[in-house]
Amino acid sequence: MTTRPWEGLDVVVAGLGVSGRAAARALAARGARVTAVEARDDDERRRAAAELAERGVAVRLGDGETLPAGADLVVTSPGWRPDAPLPAAAAAAGVEIIGEVELAWRLRPAEGAAPWLAVTGTDGKTTVVRMLACMLTAGGHDALAVGNVGTPIVEAVDQPHDVLAVELSSYQLHWSSSVAPYAATVLNIAPDHLDWHGTMDAYVAAKAKIFAPGTVAVHNADDPVSTSLAAGAERRAGFTLQVPRPGELGVVEELLVDRAFTADPQREAAELAALADVRPFAPHNVANALAAAGLARAFGVPPEAVRDGLRAFVPDPHRIQHVADVTGVAYVNDSKATQPHAAAASLAAYEPVVWIAGGLLKGLDVDDLVRDCAPRLRGVVLMGRDRHRLAEALARHAPDVPVVDVADTDTGAMDRVVTEAAGLARPGDTVLLAPVGASFDMFANYPARGDAFIAAVERLAGTARRR
Repeated sequence: MTTRPWEGLDVVVAGLGVSGRAAARALAARGARVTAVEARDDDERRRAAAELAERGVAVRLGDGETLPAGADLVVTSPGWRPDAPLPAAAAAAGVEIIGEVELAWRLRPAEGAAPWLAVTGTDGKTTVVRMLACMLTAGGHDALAVGNVGTPIVEAVDQPHDVLAVELSSYQLHWSSSVAPYAATVLNIAPDHLDWHGTMDAYVAAKAKIFAPGTVAVHNADDPVSTSLAAGAERRAGFTLQVPRPGELGVVEELLVDRAFTADPQREAAELAALADVRPFAPHNVANALAAAGLARAFGVPPEAVRDGLRAFVPDPHRIQHVADVTGVAYVNDSKATQPHAAAASLAAYEPVVWIAGGLLKGLDVDDLVRDCAPRLRGVVLMGRDRHRLAEALARHAPDVPVVDVADTDTGAMDRVVTEAAGLARPGDTVLLAPVGASFDMFANYPARGDAFIAAVERLAGTARRR
């Protein structure tokens, strides 16, 4: 671990995204000699380079592979794989490599640093961090959501907050070594980003870093991997969608309750909120609320602040977002469901379903997903590059379910997809966009895909009203 003062340290910042620019600024302000490198050379990066140059940062555009000479430390963008040329060259030269999150941890003030309440998992991270920030605020704390969401964390550690709600991806955790949150949760674990980590074991190992020594481990008692990762923690609490045992938060009839952070967990339970306070309502979102509540309660937030925080929480778009009801059919946008685990959680919330799916499957297997959701399917509309793999799985596991294949990829493709889905649906059904795949084969990102779905549904609703 680098222990020398930042003054005069030669630091390479790899990548000029939001986190990279923030890291370069923070290091330059502390007297480090900073060289920022970026593979791309476009107008956006040139503007960033000009802004950083005014702060004394040397910027090299168009070459993200060569390690500058004399580097004492590399701060890498979370998306750079360990086998990328520059990190690999740094590792071969014995130069320490860290990420922006690890840098932020080392930049915290010696006294009065805000504690971190950290969230990782395959799905639900952003929702939980935002719920948690609302609960902390309702409890009277000056709280900020940071990390993979909101303010860059290297900027937040310089600000006078009481506590930080920190979203951490597996990439960020991979490049961390000394981060030790006050409390942390692993929401769930399912195969994802295996093209980056190489193996499932490596992916899980990155997630496991969040349960540092001394951290209160809030684990998902319904997820065996999350539970196993917390097994060695000195202090831990579980959350479950079942009736909670002592040491857990869970559900009793229509209530969210706490039997982990009460004065006497063996005999005492605290009522936190009603299921109706969880929006949007779905089983996996109840689990998200319980995870956020576990972290908030670990930090001392009273039960009523959990309830008030859930009521104040405004869900992000493209996450089980109800768009409209058209001729008795509900249309729901979950464009964020970009892998099987997320799509399975979304599909489990509705029945019967006309499922809109497809995109880039990133090498992930969809057989188990299709087999498990087959009984609730009214029909399926497929789009995107890897739709044939979904079609093959549907033929194996749901041969009687009607499937429409939409090969269009132009700007009007989503209108045809929605029209086909409407033709399969009956009153009382839900048309659900839960694509399973990434969006980049047809759209700029998952929000653009969700926006296209919303616009197509609105046009469908307008046509229905005119009839």
